Amino acid sequence: MDASRRDFLKAAALSIAAGQTLPAHPAIAKLKSDRVRKGQKGNDPIAAYKAALQHSSQRIESIETFTQGNDVSFVRVRTNDKAEGWGQISTFDADISAMILHRKIAGHALGKDPADIDAIVDESIEANYKYPWSFVCRALAGVDTAIWDLLAKREGKSVCELLGGKRRPIVAYGSSMSRSIKPEDEAARLLRLKESKGFRAFKIRIGKICGHDQDEWPGRTEALVPTVRKAVGDDTALLVDGNSCYTAPKAIEVGKLLADSNVCHFEEPCPYWELEWTARVTKAISVPVAGG
Repeated sequence: MDASRRDFLKAAALSIAAGQTLPAHPAIAKLKSDRVRKGQKGNDPIAAYKAALQHSSQRIESIETFTQGNDVSFVRVRTNDKAEGWGQISTFDADISAMILHRKIAGHALGKDPADIDAIVDESIEANYKYPWSFVCRALAGVDTAIWDLLAKREGKSVCELLGGKRRPIVAYGSSMSRSIKPEDEAARLLRLKESKGFRAFKIRIGKICGHDQDEWPGRTEALVPTVRKAVGDDTALLVDGNSCYTAPKAIEVGKLLADSNVCHFEEPCPYWELEWTARVTKAISVPVAGG
């Protein structure tokens, strides 16, 4: 496994231990500080990560998928000593990903020590360099998560605990999946959810999916963001998702609008495969940028 993947997992473990699940905002920071005051501290995540990868005589003996419909598929990995772990293939056309798992991924994991997860992942990606990356990675996710579950069970822990975290309630945000709703109706809907369900953060959809700088309809984003902010109040974190809508210059322009409404998370402003565009946006605006 290359350093970037290893560093990512270590950083994720540190985030779990620190309770970092949402971007910085006073409403979120208060919930985190409440947990710290209650003494919810994690273990050493780096030591836990290293301990999980101790080699043994275990070998992966079988990989099964359990698929329902198009979008749900679970993976069971079993070893020669009858240990097992469960994972999930990424959603959206998971039935196709399950087929790819058996044809393009399973052969790189069968017979291997599950503690060699780094090598299994590397080999699976490199051996499939000629194939569509999204489906290969979606399929690999099912094996990857199942192996982590197996390693955690071997230690008598959850995966969270294995990586140095501690099971506890997490801060969740309400997510709007719609771009067809009018700004004032969206604002009213989210306010009702805040008052009835206690949400202290919301994510809304701006722009248009792969929109080439076009909005769902003219002026929607410019109206939506301040309207929702006014409705939910400054004590509520506001996140937005661009779904690959913008070129870098337009995303920077939109980012300034978002800053005016104290938005704390700008997800996938540019087409996710245009890494340089996203990097330009990240450097140019004050709103934190996230991948999608």
